[in-house]
Amino acid sequence: MSPTRWDFPVELCCRPMAFVTLTGLDVVYNAVHRAVWDAFCANRRADRVPISFKVLPGDHEYPKCRSKRTSYEWYIPKGILKTGWMNKHLNLVPALVVVFYELDWDEPQWKEKQSECATRVEIVRQSLQGRNTKVAVVLIQKKTPLPPGEDVIASERAAALCNACELSGKSLFVLPHTDHLVGYIIRLENAFYEHAQTYYYTEIRRVKSHKEFLNKTTHQLLFVRHQFKIAFFSELKQDTQNALKNYRTAYNLVHELRAHETNILEIKTMAGFINYKICRLCFQHNTPLDAIAQFRKHIDLCKKKIGSAELSFEHAAWMSKQFQAFGDLFDEAIKLGLTAIQTQNPGFYYQQAAYYAQERKQLAKTLCNHEASVLYPSPDPLETQTGVLDFYGQRSWRQGVLSFDLSDPEKEKVGVLAIQLKERNIVHSEIIITLLSNAVAQFKKYKCPRMKSHLMVQMGEEYYYAKDYTKALKLLDYVMCDYRSEGWWTLLTSILTTALKCSYLMAQLKDYITYSLELLGRASTLKDEQKSRIEKNLISVLMNESPEPEPDCDPLAVKTAQKLWADRVSLAGSNVFTIGVQDFVPFVQCKAKFHAPSFHVDVPVQFHIYLKADCPHPIRFSKLCISFNNQEYNQFCVIEEASRVSDILENLTQEKMCLIPGKARKFSFKFVAKTEDVGKKIEITSVDLVLGNESGRCVALNWQGGGGDAASPQEALQASRSFKRRPKLPDNEVHWDSITIQASTMIISRVPNVSVHLRHEPPALMNEMYCLVVTVQSHEKTQITDVKLTAGLKPGQDANLTQKTHVTLHGTELCDESFPALLTDIPVGDLHPGQQLEKTFYVRCGTVGSRMFLVYVSYLISTTVEEKEIVCKCHKDETVTVETVFPFDVAVKFVSSKFEHLERVYADIPFLLMTDILSASPWALTVVSSELQLAPSMTPVDQLESQVDKVVLQTGESASECFCLRCPSGGNVEGGVATGRYIISWKRTSALENIPVISTTITLPHVIVENIPLHVNADLPSFGRVRESLPVKYHLQNKTTLVQDVEISVEPSDAFMFSGLKQIRLRILPGTKQEMLYNFYPLMAGYQQLPSLNINLLRFPNFTDQLLRRFVPTSIFVKPQGRLGDENSIAAA
Repeated sequence: MSPTRWDFPVELCCRPMAFVTLTGLDVVYNAVHRAVWDAFCANRRADRVPISFKVLPGDHEYPKCRSKRTSYEWYIPKGILKTGWMNKHLNLVPALVVVFYELDWDEPQWKEKQSECATRVEIVRQSLQGRNTKVAVVLIQKKTPLPPGEDVIASERAAALCNACELSGKSLFVLPHTDHLVGYIIRLENAFYEHAQTYYYTEIRRVKSHKEFLNKTTHQLLFVRHQFKIAFFSELKQDTQNALKNYRTAYNLVHELRAHETNILEIKTMAGFINYKICRLCFQHNTPLDAIAQFRKHIDLCKKKIGSAELSFEHAAWMSKQFQAFGDLFDEAIKLGLTAIQTQNPGFYYQQAAYYAQERKQLAKTLCNHEASVLYPSPDPLETQTGVLDFYGQRSWRQGVLSFDLSDPEKEKVGVLAIQLKERNIVHSEIIITLLSNAVAQFKKYKCPRMKSHLMVQMGEEYYYAKDYTKALKLLDYVMCDYRSEGWWTLLTSILTTALKCSYLMAQLKDYITYSLELLGRASTLKDEQKSRIEKNLISVLMNESPEPEPDCDPLAVKTAQKLWADRVSLAGSNVFTIGVQDFVPFVQCKAKFHAPSFHVDVPVQFHIYLKADCPHPIRFSKLCISFNNQEYNQFCVIEEASRVSDILENLTQEKMCLIPGKARKFSFKFVAKTEDVGKKIEITSVDLVLGNESGRCVALNWQGGGGDAASPQEALQASRSFKRRPKLPDNEVHWDSITIQASTMIISRVPNVSVHLRHEPPALMNEMYCLVVTVQSHEKTQITDVKLTAGLKPGQDANLTQKTHVTLHGTELCDESFPALLTDIPVGDLHPGQQLEKTFYVRCGTVGSRMFLVYVSYLISTTVEEKEIVCKCHKDETVTVETVFPFDVAVKFVSSKFEHLERVYADIPFLLMTDILSASPWALTVVSSELQLAPSMTPVDQLESQVDKVVLQTGESASECFCLRCPSGGNVEGGVATGRYIISWKRTSALENIPVISTTITLPHVIVENIPLHVNADLPSFGRVRESLPVKYHLQNKTTLVQDVEISVEPSDAFMFSGLKQIRLRILPGTKQEMLYNFYPLMAGYQQLPSLNINLLRFPNFTDQLLRRFVPTSIFVKPQGRLGDENSIAAA
């Protein structure tokens, strides 16, 4: 019984295709025949018809057909399905035999060739005698044939050839050997396929015709056999729907058979075959749910059909194969496009197959546990005359025996013994590992990590049983991380126990120590006596002795391991092992904690290392050392104690270097930080605890950072969520869960003992030299040296502020962009105790807004720490936020000579520019001077002089100036005409004399300039008197290049009489003036309206009286007629 006995036959698993044999082709020596054969079989695409071709000689002997049975009345079948039947119809009995013959229609020796071809066909028919196999002839011709009906000779000779060969016209084909050979071959294939279809249809009908002769009493096996054959022929015919239907019927018939211990294996074997076919076709029809339902039904029906109890491992093997085969089918369907899901994928079936393979192994171990003296039977009861069984699923020593009674119990007993002895030689672990590996691959593909880990553990255990300890350790190591991170401590303990056995049997020192450390720890669920044994073994290893064997190990493997351990002891190799504990849970816990998150450089840095052992017995360590990111501190943080090897476990309870189970030990350290580490973080990079001694073996447990292992994060989370009250402990003990790891601290500078004061007058005014006075006073008890001052804009603010803020120590000169925003390390000398100094600096702020200014004082002072003199650099900083504001607001407006607001000005006509300076400063401002710088497009009417020199403005006060300007005619300019700049020179009134004056430049607004055709102005006294003549002269000037026709009229007023032209029309030449003289005679006192002058320009109808009134006065003040003596007083008023 070979290991592949339970594998399905190849002919069952392959896709059935119509079998067609080709005769008459010499594919070795004839190139034309070789080309024809290659066209049939090479590079067959999926769209070509499913046919299996085979080249055979013309006189090949096909399997003989048995004589046809006319009655089944006395026939008793010996089994369900013969082992060679499927292979016979797939590879031996063709559906069609094709005779190839080289013959052209114009062959001169036609008669001879025709006779030879007919002889060949007859030979084929003789070899197929009694079978329904079809025969066809293909004539290989050199010429391309003419279309049907055009070649009369070809038609006649084709008919003659058909008669000679006793063939129908549909069985004769012509194959021209031309460039289009493949196309002709495909057409031939299609014709062959039709003939094959006909053959298999005939075979199906032939098998069906037997049914009427069968009865349910004696022919139950034949019902199954015939139904299976019909389904198989349907598959060959590619009628998969009917095939599936008949397989289902056959499956139901199998389970209707009476089952007994003698035939149970045959029933299960056939049920497995038919189930495989049904599931395969369901997947092929894209109905996976039907396949799954069928398989579940199959397992439910067969799982209890165990058969002989002595051979129950066979049932487990059969069940394993069923699941494996279905898993293979499922996986194959997925590769062809089927979509699987997490909860329904091939992995579950491979897993179940592995489960039954494990059950098979256990049953075989129990049932096949014969003594060595038991020999294999001779002659071999499992051998047959032909080397194979006649029927699937039968026993070799009683083939064809259908009786339920065992005629020869002794022979049965010998056969069972032979099977058991064969089973004992099978390497079950290989089978199990292969199945588990398939399952792991599937669960990995469908993202089922826990299932994957679970099966990998089983794989590791199987490798352990197979004595492949290296692979077992590799797999178990891989999954331990997952179980640690999720806190599956019971599972982890089980895996660790197996891993410890592997490492012991391979004498792997480091692995053995690592697993021992973890099995002694808090994550282990072993009992105390087991932990005690492991701890004792660990100490033996540390003392360079061989450990005791692990329980339940194979005796032969233990002997080999003991020799390996003896070699390890004798070898003088490296006996120091460093084990990083961050990835597992050792039996020693470690936590490092600095006293504070920061230490001043003149104070010793102090921290504690807490250690706690979880092993059953006290244990001594030989060294504790702490490593820092600055390795110069490592030498100050070492505890080391020389001890004898034998002292590791003895007399430990009071020792300093001893850890008592369950009690936390605290070790304190302190050291003086280096001054160059001020501002840096000191971190504990690792803690090393050394067990053992250099004379034996040393194991250094290495904690990264401040301690903690794989279980620490989970325990910390549970502790934070726990509301359980902790019991009160003695003063020298602490609750382990209450200790938090603090593995880093900052070294900060010594606390400064100086005072820094800032004196200034906020807010700052934009662009002024703002004065800040810094006062530094020493309160130290000794002299401080190398005092330096840094002052200016605090770094880290908006980049625009940095570009617009400038600092200097000299206030007598204005800062420009070359000055920095921060003055650094200004030396100011040394200071004695109580001494103070002042330093003034000036800041110029180019934009408004808040700014934070920094004053930073640093100095050196000598001090003593832990009897060690160090020079400390101290510093103190003060910050102040200063608001920068505009010093004043400037309002500019354009008005006419009558002080009326102007939206626009007129060319060559004077107008007034008025400026108002409004103080926005909370401090008094002195306007030193002002200056008006006109643009080229503007000219002053009179001298431009400052009218606000030396004016002092308090908050909210304003100063105004007025300038008379004229804009020469320059045509219309889009956007207006530039006016110029207004420059104000100013400073704080309280500023020192040497502080420079600030000049603020205001760009004046543009003004729209328009040209007018006629300019009118009037000469008249500043006031009139009642009943006294008032001369008024109007000047009219033509501003155009055209002759102006002007109509002038004067409308009378109730307050005046007048003399002069009341209405006139005149012409004014281009660029000339015309004067009009009137005498007005006031009749009433007071502010009176003058007679209205109306001008109408015939060429410019848009020139209105409203525009005219901007230039001509419309009213005048008329004094009453008084005494002569009162004249001066009235004039003064």
